[in-house]
Amino acid sequence: MKYKQFDQSYFIFIEKGELVMETLTHFCKNTNIKNGQVSGIGAVKCIELGAYDLENKFYIRRNFDSIYELVSFQGNITLKKEEPFIHAHITIGNHKMEIHGGHLFEMTVAVVGEFILRRFNGKILREMDEEIGLPICNFPEEKL
Repeated sequence: MKYKQFDQSYFIFIEKGELVMETLTHFCKNTNIKNGQVSGIGAVKCIELGAYDLENKFYIRRNFDSIYELVSFQGNITLKKEEPFIHAHITIGNHKMEIHGGHLFEMTVAVVGEFILRRFNGKILREMDEEIGLPICNFPEEKL
């Protein structure tokens, strides 16, 4: 991974063979990023996607092992148990121009991974919502 900072934003180049979510999470920890927004494009493989089943409170998972174009990566960074947590959804396309998408668990860069990460000031936490079955965003009151 290589990166360059511009004000509150970072251009992050994730190299071939690197895990995307693991690399971005380590980057956030190492640069003390607690909240933010991340987007990206590239070519990826070994992708694990999910779609949340609210009724049964679990993710339906599917793996895509071939090389796919990363058409879109959109995510946010919040604190979950005091650690940076990236919640991301992606859209991928194959060589037949067929599209798949969903919640991203992990993927590996196959060719290149180009990401823009923008740091937010403030504090956004994730806390478990028993009705939904997932940790959701919470905005704690900040003292002035």
